[in-house]
Formats: sequence, structure tokens, C-alpha cells
Amino acid sequence: MTTSSSAIRPITGRFVLIAVVSFFAVVIGVNAVMMRLAIATLPGTDVDSAYGVSLAYQKEIQAAHQQNGRDWKIDAHIERQAGGTARLTLDANAQDGTPLAGLSVFGRLERPTDRRADQAFAMIEARGGNYHGIAHGVAVGQWDLVIEADRDGKRLFLSRNRVVLN
Repeated sequence: MTTSSSAIRPITGRFVLIAVVSFFAVVIGVNAVMMRLAIATLPGTDVDSAYGVSLAYQKEIQAAHQQNGRDWKIDAHIERQAGGTARLTLDANAQDGTPLAGLSVFGRLERPTDRRADQAFAMIEARGGNYHGIAHGVAVGQWDLVIEADRDGKRLFLSRNRVVLN
């Protein structure tokens, strides 16, 4: 019978210390990388100041009631071309059907997941009550279409709708 003399390395305190320190260094390093990526991709806020928005909440309710009382008919059509250009067309009419001319209209595409990807439309009035605008660099996917109409610095209309652009 022959016995093999294999060199079994004993577990020493130095080996355990290096193993434990290495384990925690890897865990802490991975956590640091994941935190940095998470903070860089999603800022985690919907509004810059929740306190300011809460103070203006009652005014927003009153503005919504006034908007409903006007009973405007705003027909919006949005279309995205293959190159990433999106066209927005609005037809604005009062309750009695007369065109709403002379408004300052603002259009915005807001990305639900990342505010940094938001796109604004450069809106102009083509003729009485007809407005159109173009935004460049619009990606495919879900967007919130926000339409605002102002006159003399006072917001008269606000609409927010979820759209899917192909």
C-alpha cells in the first residue's frame, strides 16, 4: 500500500481575513456601481418641489372647473415620421363652434419614465383656431402629450394624454 502525500493547506487566520475582506469589497463595489447607475438613469422625482405643487393644488382645481365651464373642443393629431420628427396639429373651437384664434399654444411630449427625454413643439397658428408644431428627435414609445393654451399670460386650457408613437 502506498500513501499519497498530498499537501493539504491548512486554513489560517490570514486566509480567513483575506476571504472575508475580499467578499465584502466585492459586495460594496457592486452596490456602489448599482447605486450610481440607478441615480444616473432615474432621478426619482416627478416634480422639483412637492411643497410648491401642494400649495398650488387648490388653484389647479379651480382652473380645471373654469376650463370645464368653457367647454372648448380641442382636436389634436400627432404623427411621428421615420426620422424622429413628430408633427402636432390642433383645431381649437369654442363651445359654439367658432375658432379660437390668438391663443399662445404650447405642446410637449413628456417621457413617463425619464424627464430628460421630454420634447417641446414649436407651435404656430396657421389660421384661426388651427395650430401646428414640430418636434425633432422623438423616439418610439409611450409619451404623455401635454397641451396648454394661454391668453394674456393666463392658462385657459390644459390637457394631458398618454400616446404611443411608432
